[in-house]
Amino acid sequence: MEDMKDKKIAVVVGGPSTEAEVSRRTGAAIADALTKKGYHIEMMELVPKEFAKTLTEKGIDIVFNALHGRYGEDGVIQGLCEMMGIPYTGPGVMASAVGMNKVMSKAAFQGAGIATAPFAYYFATQDRDAIVSDIEQRFDLPVVIKSSGQGSSIGTVIVQTKDELRPALEEAFKYSASLVAEAFIDGDEFTVAVMDDVAFPVIQIVSSTGKYDFYSKYAPGVAKHLCPAPISPELTKEMQDLALNVFHLCHCSGVSRVDIMTDKEGHPFVLEINTVPGMTATSLVPDAARAMGLSFEDLCEKILLEASVGKF
Repeated sequence: MEDMKDKKIAVVVGGPSTEAEVSRRTGAAIADALTKKGYHIEMMELVPKEFAKTLTEKGIDIVFNALHGRYGEDGVIQGLCEMMGIPYTGPGVMASAVGMNKVMSKAAFQGAGIATAPFAYYFATQDRDAIVSDIEQRFDLPVVIKSSGQGSSIGTVIVQTKDELRPALEEAFKYSASLVAEAFIDGDEFTVAVMDDVAFPVIQIVSSTGKYDFYSKYAPGVAKHLCPAPISPELTKEMQDLALNVFHLCHCSGVSRVDIMTDKEGHPFVLEINTVPGMTATSLVPDAARAMGLSFEDLCEKILLEASVGKF
């Protein structure tokens, strides 16, 4: 523990992702928490072509990955750190790549028998009319269209009418070469963080705008986090077990967050896994940790102390 305090730790943020600003907020909070704990922290803005050189020049010993989206959550930074032999926080290459791509992760959930919303996936190379008619055949409206490689609700559209379908496809394809169409689950929204094979208390997310979009996620006070969620012990356990199953299936490490919706009957369905969850003042994981008696500083330290190489 003490020798970790002699190491140079880079909290890596920003980069070319659409979620760069959120990442900078996450990184600033983490850097502040770890500095208070007595670690040598350097905030480092990701410049992809310079990254390996910068790590070497600055003599960085450990990478604390606070990047959201491209390069940070998709396995790229993980692969670079593995090749350089620099310990890093969070999961390895495969877990990151699968977790980041909604087509792959949804197919993995389905294949493993983990309850997930009915879905279909499409590619940017396909004819738009063919996609529209296939979605109309398979799904009732509303239907959710999600870009396969985005987080923070970017590139996600809830389509209410047939006229909105094609623009929603174009919006999603702006961000990645594939997308997921998903049945709209009209229930409540929950999330469960997992770390060290322990599921944190379930959080229910209640948005005053009626939707948990980018604005609701990052504007303080718009979304309420009820933690622990006001649900039965049975449903709590069911959601925590689902989250643990997803965590294990994806070969995760560090802390991940599994997002879940219930339908009208109260059955839970996994939406996705976030392998580098947000850690800002309004974020979900720190809320769940506090409900377990784990302070934000202690949570950041716990994540840091598990930094390693040789992950899947």
